[in-house]
Amino acid sequence: MPVDVADALRALGFRTPEDTINALLAELTKARASPTQLCERLVAVERNERDQRNLARRTTTATLGSFKTIDRFDWAWPRSIDRASYEHLCSLAFIDDGHNVLFRGQPGTGKTMLAQNLGMLALQKGYTVRFSTLAAALADLLRQESSPALERRFKRYTLPDLLIFDELGYLPQDSRAADLLYNVIARRHERASTIISTNLAYKQWGTIFPSAACIGALVDRFAQHCVDIDIDAETYRQKSSMEPTPPTKPPTRRRR
Repeated sequence: MPVDVADALRALGFRTPEDTINALLAELTKARASPTQLCERLVAVERNERDQRNLARRTTTATLGSFKTIDRFDWAWPRSIDRASYEHLCSLAFIDDGHNVLFRGQPGTGKTMLAQNLGMLALQKGYTVRFSTLAAALADLLRQESSPALERRFKRYTLPDLLIFDELGYLPQDSRAADLLYNVIARRHERASTIISTNLAYKQWGTIFPSAACIGALVDRFAQHCVDIDIDAETYRQKSSMEPTPPTKPPTRRRR
């Protein structure tokens, strides 16, 4: 009884869809490929399938959300931004070095978009990533009702190769939240990279955690090995409102 090769490969653990395997076998049979060529193509197709599934799984875990790709960022709009530094960050060497990144600027100037694009680049290169607003992450940690549960939840933010905390400075937090943030940054210090976006200078971080004693130590650890990118710009909403509206054509009158 002839063996269904696609079924046999799937039984052995191949994840490539059956119709893809059958199409490849038909193509290689028609081309009179050698057994070695056949094996090489099957391995390449299976490796690509696994890479794509792995990327999809890590992308889901990263919770990056939807965002515009970097080719849609208008570098000419900010009054000042260090584009060269950002493009160097795209090499992702900062992740290998365990260094941090700070995007600082007013709301609506593209900080989140720049951070998310670095996150996607990291995912495509095989790194693990976690994206969250700072407020949501701290609320997540604060909800844990026991020390063991809190320790387990800390791993969500301490284990990824790249952690992105968005919007520091938008909502005030208490001292316990500050302690939790300090713990995350301290556990990642010189081991894994963290990106933070904010509208505040370092010296203003204490205004978000007004009763916290750990802010100085938190800033020291985060800023020790950090690339700061300041964006001096109006918001993109203001940019859109300043763009001229194309003239509308008057309605064409029908002749009677």
